[in-house]
Amino acid sequence: MDGETTPGGATPGGATPGEASPPAEQGAPARHPSRKTVLRAALAASVAAPAVLIGVPALARTAGTAGGTPELTPECDDGDDPTPPQMEGPYFKPNSPRRTSLLDPGTPGTRLTVTGYVFGLACRPIANTLLDFWQADVNGAYDNTGFRFRGHQYTDAGGAFTLTTIVPGLYPGRTRHIHVKVQAPGRPVLTTQLYFPGEPRNSTDSLFDPRLLMTVRDAGGAREAAFDFVLNVPQTPGPSPTGGPTTPPPGGSWAAGTSYTAGARVTYGGTAYVCLQNHLAQPGWEPPAVPALWRAV
Repeated sequence: MDGETTPGGATPGGATPGEASPPAEQGAPARHPSRKTVLRAALAASVAAPAVLIGVPALARTAGTAGGTPELTPECDDGDDPTPPQMEGPYFKPNSPRRTSLLDPGTPGTRLTVTGYVFGLACRPIANTLLDFWQADVNGAYDNTGFRFRGHQYTDAGGAFTLTTIVPGLYPGRTRHIHVKVQAPGRPVLTTQLYFPGEPRNSTDSLFDPRLLMTVRDAGGAREAAFDFVLNVPQTPGPSPTGGPTTPPPGGSWAAGTSYTAGARVTYGGTAYVCLQNHLAQPGWEPPAVPALWRAV
């Protein structure tokens, strides 16, 4: 099964064998709001990074395995926990080709674009980080003789990455997932898996971890997803996105924890906004940062 542990690791230009990390414990305590959302938007505005989901909240994360709200993916916040590791499974292969698209002409399946950033523990992006992806095809099968749906790439100067692939099929006994190894220059390999929200098998897959859910949305017959990795890489805290000290948030009627409906009006930072779709407000989803939810009026 795709849940067995086998040794493996990754290095630039392919991979070198290493020991896969054990699964992390689930149920970590809640965290105070972080700077990552603001940093992510600032990076998208300052570097040439494909970020199709910048400013779009994780609306796909609406229900956990028991119908409740799952724990959000850990965010870097000057000392928070890094992205949880998971077992490698039996189908990793070293020396995958370097490429950002795993598609060939005529590849069947629903197109999927995954974008995101790699951060260290101080919320600073890490350039030249290796990401080695592998997954099942539309029928749930892995290519063990060639390199279909296998490939590695590196983050750009702003710590961003983009993967073009398809939504993987269902492998027996598992929920839908994508495997990845992430390695910052000169640092250990993080081996983990990324998951899709709303999958029926999420509640029966013993490896599923809601902290590894991607943000996913439909996009004209294709799908777009986002995930930011936080590696266990010590960093000196960097400046705020404005280059100066962090200032208190601007006042207004918008408040985290409030359930807003389409058409509702709020103020934030001296500007009035109208709600575009129903949602439960969360820290980091302030109106200026999420144009998918709010429009200035």
